[in-house]
Amino acid sequence: MSAVKTDIIEVHICTGTAGVASGAFEVMDAFNEVFKSKNVPAIVKERECKVKKTGCRGLCERDVLVDIYLPGEEVATYEHVTPDKVQTIVDEHIGGGEPVKKWAAKKSYYDFYKLQKRYVLKDCGVVDPEDIDDYIQLGGYEAITKVVKEMSPEDVIEEVKKANLRGRGGGGFPSGLKWTFCRKSPGNHKYLVCNADEGDPGAFMDRSIIEGNPHDVIEGMLIAAYAIGCNEGYIYLRAEYPLAIARVKKALKVAEERGYLGDNILGTDFSFKLHLKEGAGAFVCGEETALLASIEGERGMPRPRPPFPAVKGLWQKPTNVNNVETYANLPMIIKNGSEWYSNIGTEKSKGTKIFALSGKVKSTGLVEVPMGITVRELIYDVGGGIPKKRKFKAVQMGGPSGGCLPEDLLDTPIDYDSLIAAGAMMGSGGVVVMDETNCMVNIAKFFLTFTQRESCGKCIPCRVGTKTMLDILERISEGNGREGDIELLESLAEDIRVSSLCGLGQTAPNPVLTTIRYFRDEYEAHIYDQKCPARECSELIEFVVKDERCKKCGICKKVCPVDAITWEKGQVAYIDKETCVKCRECIVNCPFNAID
Repeated sequence: MSAVKTDIIEVHICTGTAGVASGAFEVMDAFNEVFKSKNVPAIVKERECKVKKTGCRGLCERDVLVDIYLPGEEVATYEHVTPDKVQTIVDEHIGGGEPVKKWAAKKSYYDFYKLQKRYVLKDCGVVDPEDIDDYIQLGGYEAITKVVKEMSPEDVIEEVKKANLRGRGGGGFPSGLKWTFCRKSPGNHKYLVCNADEGDPGAFMDRSIIEGNPHDVIEGMLIAAYAIGCNEGYIYLRAEYPLAIARVKKALKVAEERGYLGDNILGTDFSFKLHLKEGAGAFVCGEETALLASIEGERGMPRPRPPFPAVKGLWQKPTNVNNVETYANLPMIIKNGSEWYSNIGTEKSKGTKIFALSGKVKSTGLVEVPMGITVRELIYDVGGGIPKKRKFKAVQMGGPSGGCLPEDLLDTPIDYDSLIAAGAMMGSGGVVVMDETNCMVNIAKFFLTFTQRESCGKCIPCRVGTKTMLDILERISEGNGREGDIELLESLAEDIRVSSLCGLGQTAPNPVLTTIRYFRDEYEAHIYDQKCPARECSELIEFVVKDERCKKCGICKKVCPVDAITWEKGQVAYIDKETCVKCRECIVNCPFNAID
């Protein structure tokens, strides 16, 4: 990391959703108060001091994250900052030149970023998401200026085709080809839509991009609108993202005031009006035709295709729909060129992909890695591996409609085609890591419960089929499985996959199919042996402490919510089976795997 080339002192504070929840605004207030007080080091009095809010850095579990920028010195990062630590950081680090080591970022923080290639997220953590001038100073809106003044719409589409940018919403369809369809569709009025309806459990990629750098997404939409010939657009953003909504509203207003939106943009004949539409939180509205219905004021339900939105979309007009991450890639493609971009990633999957890494992994958060990195590298080199010395078991990739991959597929490259061949999918970017304490039958039930609940009910295969599959999974996990249940699940899954109306139904069986494909023995153990090998399904287990493994530490007693565990110092713990509610807190928290 190079030394900071600035004459002012800057303090950057993560104010993404996780940062705000951890007290980022209170930390900001504390820095401002200290800088304004009389009792400050001489350097603070001599130089301008700026406290700046930024977007998500990715390692959300370490919030509140604070970066200190001092003239001529490398950037220093602090983790878990609270208001009471601010005075000490100002006195000892900013004033005395000695970082406060006990609060400074540890090696694992820097390891988290070592293999990442942060291109889409490069300005998150640096740019103030509510300051257009900050964005412009970092090169913002240079790409759209180049587009409208130096390139034809056909030139832009050709550049995107050469870059081989594929849609980041999950399908991976070539963006340039999709734009061509919409541009060639007849009609003078066309629409451009940004799908920011991120509804996957554990997914927060689009949210973090918009919260951290909304102008980047707006600029990407401007580039796409110019290329396709759209003069009006919508950002469809779910209402559960209040911080993202507030920042988008502010960004739209100031962008129009500065001449980047509205009529005759940058003094040209290109005009583009952009609106914000708040979604009500239905997962199915992530499907583009259901999303369009919602914008129109109708119930969010999918429509049969063809015709595709590029021909007949919003209000029956040609419409292009891409997701947040796709648009956010466009400014750097235009500025750096398609040749530069196509050198990142693999032959068929170019660029980077942002993932939300969660579950049983040491470092959880938002990561941006080049296409082609292996699943193993993502989990172990970026995520730090499995905590508590437990064994890796599976990873769910692609959100609730993705698949679960076992240990022998850890070296699968992360690209669209390789993941599909393995039974998973890129999806929007959710990655959930599981260890030996996770039951794969229960995992399949968890994700199918979500997709079944979120089904719009329009088509019978999805509405009835997923409910029937879920009933079977519940029976199996309760110890009431029957011979032939596994085959019945496979048959139902295939019927639902080929006959459902939209992508939600078509992909809903994926978690079930992949857990049967790779962990069939666990299903058989539940059905034929009345056992849950992972010790997770409460109907099939009783909790006992294994004397030979118990270290007599008493952790299990401390975490038991119903006081079902008896323990005294130096003694082996004992679990009262009558009181125990099988919540698994003791298993999850025991560092010695002493509970069976």
